[in-house]
Amino acid sequence: MKNQTMVVEFIIVGLSNNHHVNIILFVVLSVVFFLTVMGNIAVVTLSLVDHRLQSPMYFFLRNFSLLEICFSLVIMPKFLYSLLTERKSISLPGCFLQLLLFFVLGCCIFFHVGMMSFDRYMAICHPFRYGTIMNGKVCFQLVLGCWVMSLIIMFPPAFMTVLVPFCGPNVINHFYCDTAALLQLSCIDTGHIEVMLLLSTSLFVLGNFTVTIISYGCIICTILRIPSTTGRKKAFSTCSAHLLVVVIFYSSSIFRYVRRSQRGAQEFDKFVAFFFSVVAQLFNPYIYALRNKQVKQALKDLCGRAFSK
Repeated sequence: MKNQTMVVEFIIVGLSNNHHVNIILFVVLSVVFFLTVMGNIAVVTLSLVDHRLQSPMYFFLRNFSLLEICFSLVIMPKFLYSLLTERKSISLPGCFLQLLLFFVLGCCIFFHVGMMSFDRYMAICHPFRYGTIMNGKVCFQLVLGCWVMSLIIMFPPAFMTVLVPFCGPNVINHFYCDTAALLQLSCIDTGHIEVMLLLSTSLFVLGNFTVTIISYGCIICTILRIPSTTGRKKAFSTCSAHLLVVVIFYSSSIFRYVRRSQRGAQEFDKFVAFFFSVVAQLFNPYIYALRNKQVKQALKDLCGRAFSK
């Protein structure tokens, strides 16, 4: 207990120790953060005010965008503040709260990606049954289920990491509080936590990845049967954009978290985590929603009404 109370805060290394590089990172990531938040706010606003965007697809996108805003707020403000002021410290409660929110929200994002891919599968492959099956009650239950399952799966390993005693070294080799970097600082054997994390992350990452790939596989098979060449090209353009985000999101997450050992965080882990925690969050609202013809028309109409007043 004496050793455990020695650590009152952690020092987060970040992506670079060079002051000039940090200034450049601050400018670039501030723009990325702004575009991410504004893009998601635009999706939420449009899906609420435009009557044409009241289908299940936009209900899921609205919840997905709200989730992404929350996820970005967990990491980016603290990270940007540390880049600008070079104050790298974070309190123990702040670190543990960030860790818990990161895992629960991140898990929920995976469930939403799998759920939205299934929704697209139903809409494209079973259009006549889509309205009956994906009604308002079912959509609400699916979203609620995503949150409940995320808490059930990720709260135990995250909470167990919080209870780990720390023996003095307090430098986290990352740009946020992550399990691998934290477990490296522990003075006890954390094998049981690593096994629990492996099982938890494998369950929701690989499970949702399987659902997503199967759904898009069925969608592509349906698209191939479209007689119109123009229709096939348009459908493939949309699917390819979605699959690009899916590949970036899942490949980086699988590489980072679906592995036996979480101790001994490598330098490369930070840059892999950067892709799914920052880059993918920027692409999601623009690829999933703002490229959509109905969404672009709704945005155009909303801007037209706003500037005409």
